[in-house]
Amino acid sequence: MAKKKNFNKKIIKALLKAQRKEITEHCVYKHLAIKVKSERTREVLLMIANDEQAHYNFLRKLTARDVKPNRFRILIYSFIARAFGLTFTLKFMERGEDIAQSTYKKIRMEVTEVDRILKDENWHERKLLDLIDEEKLKYISSIILGLNDALVELTGVLAGLTLALRNTKLIAVVGLITGIAAAMSMAASEYLSTKHERSGKNPVVASVYTGMAYIFTVIILVLPFLLFSNAITALVCVLLAGIIVIAFFTFYVSVARNMPFFKRFAEMAGLSVSIALINFFIGIFIRKAFHIDM
Repeated sequence: MAKKKNFNKKIIKALLKAQRKEITEHCVYKHLAIKVKSERTREVLLMIANDEQAHYNFLRKLTARDVKPNRFRILIYSFIARAFGLTFTLKFMERGEDIAQSTYKKIRMEVTEVDRILKDENWHERKLLDLIDEEKLKYISSIILGLNDALVELTGVLAGLTLALRNTKLIAVVGLITGIAAAMSMAASEYLSTKHERSGKNPVVASVYTGMAYIFTVIILVLPFLLFSNAITALVCVLLAGIIVIAFFTFYVSVARNMPFFKRFAEMAGLSVSIALINFFIGIFIRKAFHIDM
């Protein structure tokens, strides 16, 4: 059994940091367990919560001090779980484990008993990965298809219309009609593609995810033309909104799928902006070629 020792200030600080992490994660896993519907998932989360409590008790014997959980972190993880699902939350928490393990490795030089905690953390990671079977993640390729296509296609269309028409309300109407028609077309294509893939996905659900992702992006991109009377200002806002959507969803995918963020973000943002610029100049050409004055 671990007993309090005379540690230097650096080790005490590391122990208290680890202690707070353990009691915080105990509260998070316990809270997540209450919210999930699956009995198996609830049991695993409660088991991990109990382990985190045991780790806290072990560290408390070393420091002889009580530490309160990080309430702000508990609220953040609770919000993330409600907004983005259990899968994303667990993966996001897992990203912090590397930092935690580096803290334990510093302590390990003085307290060899922390090896047991490190083993538990590795076991937790494996058990959490086994839990990941969420519908959102299963159909994430369908969501990506809808988002990517809408971002690339509609930013280009809106950029072209900006110089060709200049009337923001007219651009918004044309953009909405084009976007909704394209969303239905993409949903139908995804339905047919999934039906013949044998991927285990429901074709109807896959098509709904694709269509909804497309329409969501259409609304975000068309909105500036309804809010601003100056077409160039609206177009700049469209490009900024597109980049924000790309950054947000790329981050979500990078966490959920353990994929690099910056490479995918740069690729998608560069593609959308490039196509928008090309269509912008096409709009100038069409305006001059057809002598449009609106």
